[in-house]
Amino acid sequence: MDKPSVPRNIARLLLGLILAFAGIGHLTFASTEFHAQVPPWVPFDADLVVLLSGVAELILGVSLLVMIRYRVMIGWIIAAFFVAVFPGNIAQWANQREAFGLNTDTARLIRLFFQPVLVVWALWCTGAWGTWRKREPASRGWTSLSRER
Repeated sequence: MDKPSVPRNIARLLLGLILAFAGIGHLTFASTEFHAQVPPWVPFDADLVVLLSGVAELILGVSLLVMIRYRVMIGWIIAAFFVAVFPGNIAQWANQREAFGLNTDTARLIRLFFQPVLVVWALWCTGAWGTWRKREPASRGWTSLSRER
């Protein structure tokens, strides 16, 4: 695996810090705000969803910062996490829930367009996308992406 460039490393560190900060926010000072993103159709208590997603974000953020050898696999997991929580962003917009200063339908709609940017950011800064594109055509599975050799 190629050594990541300085811009990719900076982007990886920044994303890791943002995820860790968001995870801490879920668990402490912003937990009420995160309730606005829990869709009403989720069959679990909103407090539990906010708690578990906060723990996940904290673990993913710290992993991105310290588990550099596994950055490709972590990049795929973070991208999947961003896709998994996207229905919460849609629910916030559809149900007109105010949180994080998103107090208009327009602001909530614009926020939706940033989720794909986060997915691309995770795949780019970890080298996950590039590793996938460079794989051997005959290779299958995730084992070749799991860690740097």
